[in-house]
Amino acid sequence: MNWNTFIKSYQSYLKIERGLSKNTIDNYSLDIERLCVYLEANSIEVSPVKISEETIQQFIYSVSKEVNARSQARIISGLKSFFSYLIFEDYRTDSPMELIEAPRLGRKLPDTLSVQDIDSLIAAIDLSKPEGERNRAIIETLYGCGLRVSELVTLKISDLFFEEGFIKITGKGNKQRFVPISNVTQKFILMYKNLIRNHLVVQKGHEDTLFLNRRGKQLTRAMIFTIIKDLAVAINLNKVISPHTLRHSFATHLLENGADLRSIQLLLGHESITTTEIYVHLDRKHLTQIVNNFHPRK
Repeated sequence: MNWNTFIKSYQSYLKIERGLSKNTIDNYSLDIERLCVYLEANSIEVSPVKISEETIQQFIYSVSKEVNARSQARIISGLKSFFSYLIFEDYRTDSPMELIEAPRLGRKLPDTLSVQDIDSLIAAIDLSKPEGERNRAIIETLYGCGLRVSELVTLKISDLFFEEGFIKITGKGNKQRFVPISNVTQKFILMYKNLIRNHLVVQKGHEDTLFLNRRGKQLTRAMIFTIIKDLAVAINLNKVISPHTLRHSFATHLLENGADLRSIQLLLGHESITTTEIYVHLDRKHLTQIVNNFHPRK
């Protein structure tokens, strides 16, 4: 069996056994393919079953000259997962990644926007254009529900439960959760759906997709990034922002207004509360206020 055969088998395992999304599987595969490119460039002929720790270490050393510590850690994590799979399937009895440690990373605090910044972004949308109503609904949904960009582009009309006040979200690993949706966000989605989407020629297979491009197909993740980047330029926002910035802002503003971490964890669909805890570090003013309000020695 060559590398490609092992990679395809691994991809099937990630999809069927672990239920990972296509984007996650692609990222795992890229890490292994990068190793394959290194082996070919250095004329090293060895199978995944026989590759040694020494060869892996040489590859990691080579990678460390090209990428930052965070990317290096991700590659090491991806390779560890691959070789763990080979052990699981009895192709190997040990892992060449056993003693290889990822670089230590400082926790990077996410960028956030103020409520005023978000209002300015929405105000900058040109509603005279057909895509204006759609883009407003997109920004309102990202911020109003704290969605990942992948969750937004795959949102279905059949996932909208407006009478109950919820939308159903399919997150990482195809895990589903119900997220409350405000009347304001509902209003903008319905305006787009009834006034704009209803007049599009919807392509086959996209009949249930909520947000569509001009050709009647599902929007790409890249298109959402472009929409937000262009709005940031339009209001002269001196920050590099992305769809995830709106998700971070959603969580931060909830925390600032008194929401507890456990509730925010459920809303964001975080598997571990330690992921949610990063938001505690965002606003020192908020923490000071908590101490002043609740500590007996205030």
